[in-house]
Parts: sequence; structure tokens; C-alpha cells
Amino acid sequence: MAGVLLAITVGRARAARAALAVETSGAAELADALRRITDELRAGSHPATALAGVTADGPIAARLLAPAATAARLGDDVPTALRRSLQSAPGATAELARLAAAWSLAERHGVPLADVLVGVHDDIRWRVRFSAGVRALLAGPRATAGVLTALPGLGVVLGQLLGADPIGVLRGGPLGQALLVVGLGLVAAGRAWTDQILRRAVPR
Repeated sequence: MAGVLLAITVGRARAARAALAVETSGAAELADALRRITDELRAGSHPATALAGVTADGPIAARLLAPAATAARLGDDVPTALRRSLQSAPGATAELARLAAAWSLAERHGVPLADVLVGVHDDIRWRVRFSAGVRALLAGPRATAGVLTALPGLGVVLGQLLGADPIGVLRGGPLGQALLVVGLGLVAAGRAWTDQILRRAVPR
């Protein structure tokens, strides 16, 4: 049970870091793609033609916008295709939802699509920069949380070096094994709680 708790904690931390990296890269690539699409629209290109160029954008942006490009080429509803991408392609889903809402707004009210996409691009760029700044400010609290998470293990190692034999106590009977499981459970819960607090501090 202790091994399972430790594996779950480590796995969740790695998954969170990977998801954050994909989300950040996806937002940046989507912003670059929107800038290119806006430039092509202002140069007189049709939206289907502008969206067809997503294959030359970053891999995440291309995956997110591929359904919209297909819908535009076939004359289908682009906002609906963008919303479908929210479930099928991870990465920058919040930004993709804003893009779908803006595209729908332009079609419904006749607002120039290029002007609306410029606003979405600027919003995404601002959020990427602001989120990066917040994460930089949270580097200290994250490091502190990491140290606090490691302290129980360091205490066990120190006790072992001093001859108190805490490992023997933890392995020597039902009480020690129960304390090991409870202790690791509390460490895992504290780590998850800390990560949740720090994650909520970053705007989305």
C-alpha cells in the first residue's frame, strides 16, 4: 500500500508537469497560428484557405485546428468543429474554447473575422505571459513544498544514521506498517493539496 501511494504521488506530479508543458506550448502555438491566419485574412484570403495552412504551424496547433480546417473546406460549421477539438485533442483547450466563441460571434453578428481573431490572439498572448510570470513567482513556494514533502523521508534516514532504527520499527510489526501507510498517505494528501493551491493561482 505504501508503494502504491508513493507511485501514485510521483505519477500525478509527472503527469501534471507534462500537462502543463503541453498546455503552455499549445497556447503559444495557437497564438502564432492565429497571427498567421489573421494576416492571411487581412490580405484577402478566404477563411478556409487561411485555416488550410495549419499544417505548417506547430504540431499542437495543427492538431487543435485540423477539424476546423476540414469543416471550413467542406462548408461546415467551424465553431462546432473547434468545440469538438476540446474533447479529442488535449492542449490549450481554454484558448480553443475562446476561439470557438469568437468565431461564432463573428459569424452571428457579421463582425470582421480578422478583427475578432486579433482580439483572441492578444488575449492568449497576454495570458501566456502572465501565467509564466505567476509561475516564476511561485517557484519559491513550489520549492518549499518539495522540501516539506521530502522532510519525513529525510527524518527516517537521519534516524537510521543515528542508530534509532526507524526502518526496523516501520517494518517490524502491524503498528509500524500501519504508521508507514498513514504517514505516506498524509504526505501524499499534503502534496496534492499544495499542488492544487498553487495550480489555482495560475490564471487560465
